[in-house]
Amino acid sequence: MTDFSVLPDENSKRFVAVLNKKVELGRLFNALGHMTAGLIDQIGNTDELCFLPYQDKDGGIHPSISHYPFIVLKADNSNKIRKVRAELVARNIPFTDFTNTMIVGTSEQQVSATAETPEQDLEYFGICMFGDSAELKEFTGKFSLFK
Repeated sequence: MTDFSVLPDENSKRFVAVLNKKVELGRLFNALGHMTAGLIDQIGNTDELCFLPYQDKDGGIHPSISHYPFIVLKADNSNKIRKVRAELVARNIPFTDFTNTMIVGTSEQQVSATAETPEQDLEYFGICMFGDSAELKEFTGKFSLFK
């Protein structure tokens, strides 16, 4: 059983994803999966992310559920996500993003398409970040929950 008395405040940090509402849901789910997996790899220290095992009454384990909230927000368009990305870069907060160049063909073709596209021409499907809740709210607080 988890000793909750030694865990950090669960509201002190959070995952936040901001998704482009103009992109179809299937593509957004794909993007969210890629971004979340990439963010976990980028951070590397899973102790900092504080994953917990949940156990049901029958003893079944439901592993690696985040102690911290995962908030999914919606952006009106790609440029709103671009602004969030610039803020994350400026603040050195870990993030991953997903663009229109990442859905064509193989991984090799996607990397090539991204390399050949100026940043201003990329269409952002979403961006995913992890950090201090108060700091992330400073520039994501204006977005609505994705429903």
